[in-house]
Amino acid sequence: MRLHVNKKGLRALGVAESFLQGERYSTLAGVVMRADLVIDGISLTRNTIGGNDSTSSILRLYKSFYRNDINIIILSGCIISYYNIVDVDTLSFRTGRPVICLTYRESKGIEDTLRYRFPDDKKKLELYRKLGERKRLDLETGKNLFVRLSGIDERDALRILNLFTLQGSFPEPVRVAKLLASSARKYVKQVHSG
Repeated sequence: MRLHVNKKGLRALGVAESFLQGERYSTLAGVVMRADLVIDGISLTRNTIGGNDSTSSILRLYKSFYRNDINIIILSGCIISYYNIVDVDTLSFRTGRPVICLTYRESKGIEDTLRYRFPDDKKKLELYRKLGERKRLDLETGKNLFVRLSGIDERDALRILNLFTLQGSFPEPVRVAKLLASSARKYVKQVHSG
């Protein structure tokens, strides 16, 4: 899919999660936002804590919108729900959309942690290695992000992130998705405990 970064009707799907230690599932939220920052859709699903279903969970979230005008997917992390690793290339291929996967600070990586915590799960290590190196992008807000990309180059990714980031380092679709995921998780917990 050819991405037209300057298109007025450009829509990004921001994806973020919320969970607490000890829970079996995380709440995964998706927010479709236009380039003029108008929210154009929301959806929720869940993801297994410590599992290997993050890619299929995000695909389910994407498909739940039943629309073909989403131009790009922005993920708040490639490693979610306690080491549930997203296959960014598969996600981009299966949706036909470019994917920008964000992290917000430098780190030395988690390969040793994966070997220690999941010694029999070779798939996690394979998916982590497949992610490759992160690239640093400096935003117009003066903050920076670290990204893994699929189906988009660094220049266009930076243009998209600057378009959707009003302040700090959190693009609005991801920031709103995080708020939605947190509120939905708290609501479900309240309903089940009450």
